Amino acid sequence: MIGKFKALESITRTGALLIVRLDSAQEALAVSEAAIEGGIRALEITLSVPGALDVISKLSDRYADDGVVVGAGTVLDEQAAHTCVSAGARLLVSPNLNPAMLATANRYQAVTVSGAFTPSEIVDTMQAGADIVKLFPAEFLGPQYVRTVRAPLPQAPLMPTGGVSPDNVKEWFDAGVVAVGVGSFVTKAARPDGDYRRVTEAASTILRAIEGSRA
Repeated sequence: MIGKFKALESITRTGALLIVRLDSAQEALAVSEAAIEGGIRALEITLSVPGALDVISKLSDRYADDGVVVGAGTVLDEQAAHTCVSAGARLLVSPNLNPAMLATANRYQAVTVSGAFTPSEIVDTMQAGADIVKLFPAEFLGPQYVRTVRAPLPQAPLMPTGGVSPDNVKEWFDAGVVAVGVGSFVTKAARPDGDYRRVTEAASTILRAIEGSRA
């Protein structure tokens, strides 16, 4: 089982967390496997996916020795956190701050990504023990917001989620984020014809863009 520090390093090293929010367990599993083939090393299966815990368990077992961080998204409370960790999740993501969820994750040494919007929420989230602050919804804020917030809060480990693509990823990293949450650009790449090789290609594309933006 991958440890917390290696799990966190997988996110910050690649600079990407894949958000898998799809309509079926079968599609979520296929997309996740294709994205991992394309280089993704950290992903969250949101609890809105039917059978999400089973998908998390299968992926955790399959990639246990490959350094892939399999996590759960939309984890809103302590009970959900414990259930997800028991299913094999090594990463817990929430759109909001719930201190009890963070405490549970920290008890079992799972990486936490907790949502915030305002400077006060960002500080509260860090103070509650989150490893990464999920800037959500990022599409309404933009990279300039990150620059503005990081002026008084340069220590804030921010990760924008929402509307991230290869076209704008450099702007986010130039603004100082530690990683980006990637969604539909990768997860829905196979939708036109069911060819999951498109997912693999999209994952590789976003990771190359991130690498280039950091060069």
